[in-house]
Amino acid sequence: MIAELGLDMNVFRTPERAASWSGLCPGNRKSAGKRGHGRTRKGNRWIRRGLTQTALAVSHSKESYLRSFYWRIASKRGAKKARIATAHKQLKIAFLIIRDGVRYKDLGSNYFDRRNAERTKRRLVERLEGLGLKVTLEPAA
Repeated sequence: MIAELGLDMNVFRTPERAASWSGLCPGNRKSAGKRGHGRTRKGNRWIRRGLTQTALAVSHSKESYLRSFYWRIASKRGAKKARIATAHKQLKIAFLIIRDGVRYKDLGSNYFDRRNAERTKRRLVERLEGLGLKVTLEPAA
């Protein structure tokens, strides 16, 4: 990635511009107030291929934020879109690491559950009730 992007991130200024240059940002075709396709554009094929392959590898890792991000998108929109979205996320993370010189801190696989605990609780109760079980919740000691 450094070979293709370089170490000077001032060329791109923002992670979104680096993603656009590499062809990993979603398309935004609009005409007459209607949204057209959301296909990504052709960009740097080496970064794009490398990141989409690592996105697939991340989906098989254990206990990581990027894994939960991938499967969250894949369950709603499919595996191919999840692969591109995860590659986009990885590029943005790498951009910030290179630009700011910071270490990567994984948010954890339960980040999305912790972010909105009430929604997670409600969704899990509805799933259990859908299986025909009666659910009562009590706070842990």
